[in-house]
Parts: sequence; C-alpha cells; structure tokens
Amino acid sequence: MSKFYARRRVSILAALSGLIAYVALFNAPTASAALPTPVSAATARTYLASLTVATEDRTGYDRDLFPHWITQSGACNTREVVLKRDGTNVVQDSSCAATSGSWYSVYDGATWTAASDLDIDHLVPLAEAWDSGADSWTTSRRQSFANDLTRPQLIAVTDNVNQAKGDQDPATWMPSRTAYRCTYVRAWVQVKYYYGLSVDSAEKSALTNYLASC
Repeated sequence: MSKFYARRRVSILAALSGLIAYVALFNAPTASAALPTPVSAATARTYLASLTVATEDRTGYDRDLFPHWITQSGACNTREVVLKRDGTNVVQDSSCAATSGSWYSVYDGATWTAASDLDIDHLVPLAEAWDSGADSWTTSRRQSFANDLTRPQLIAVTDNVNQAKGDQDPATWMPSRTAYRCTYVRAWVQVKYYYGLSVDSAEKSALTNYLASC
C-alpha cells in the first residue's frame, strides 16, 4: 500500500471515529445525575482494606435520629438542591420546588419529567450507617451524614428503584445498570471510609469482587 493511500485510510478512519462519537453524543441521555465523582477504584480498594469488619447491629434504629432534608440556602432544602443538581433544565418555583425538568436515573436508565417520580437516595442508607457505627454519633453528625452534598452520598433516582433497594448493602442489592456498578461501589466505600463506618463480611466480599473488575 502506498504512503498516500495509507494516509488517506487513516484520515477516513479518523473521520468515521469522530462521526460515531458525534452520533453517540446526541443519542446519549439528555440528563445525567451529577453525583460528586467518587475516588478511583485503586483508592477505593485501599480504603476498603482499612475498614473495620464487624457484625451489624440495628438495635435502637429510628430514621428520625438522622434529621434530613434540612434547609441548605434560602427556601431550598437538601432534596430540592439535589433535584436541581441532578436534572436538566430544572425550573423551580418561589418555594424552591421543581416544577419542570428532566432527570435520568443512573440506577435503572429511566428518564423522568416529574420530580414526584424521583427519590433522593442515601447511597449508604441511614439504617446501614446506624448498623455500622452511626449509633454512637451525635445527632449533629447524623444530620451531616443525611444531608451530605460533598461526598457521593445523595443522588436522584427512580422512586420505586430506591424503595426496592431499601437499606440493603452491595451484598444483596446493586443497580440494575451494570455500567454504573463500579461508580456505585467506589462511592459506597468512600462514604464508609470518610465517616469511619464498618463493613460486615458479606458486604466486604461483595465490594472486593466488584472493585476487582473496575
């Protein structure tokens, strides 16, 4: 093959690659959750290795012990801030309620146009946190955990998917979208590490397995 035709072939392939990427861009979901980017898989594996392994204990748990959806600014509470952050073209009224917009649920791949179809998931559930050490926290720290906008802990997702998840950890529940599972476990480990929470043996095993393929 001459150098001319070789160069021409490379140019054509480059153009095709660009066209494919362009088409993919416009076929992608128009909205995607803006969960704070979790630590890398390598860092998550390091964090996981340092977490205490302990049996969970739910004695005394009450969701009200984690004050949530507190006011963040003006009339906006935590739920409303996350809905605005995670949606596209979100319009809010004077009380900060989302009146329109589009939300893509990364757990199941569904897109919604009504805020009422979305829950704000505590990625590490409140009950799971209680089982893992939050029972010894102050109310102030539990409130910070339940409203944490800095760590990858809060995300807008399809309401019935969040309800099906409940308080389960990755040993028994994972997002149905396999493409999101690596992000999910990285976020899970980061949150547990930051708050000094323990993991049980089944949970650690599941996290180890998922992180191995990230």
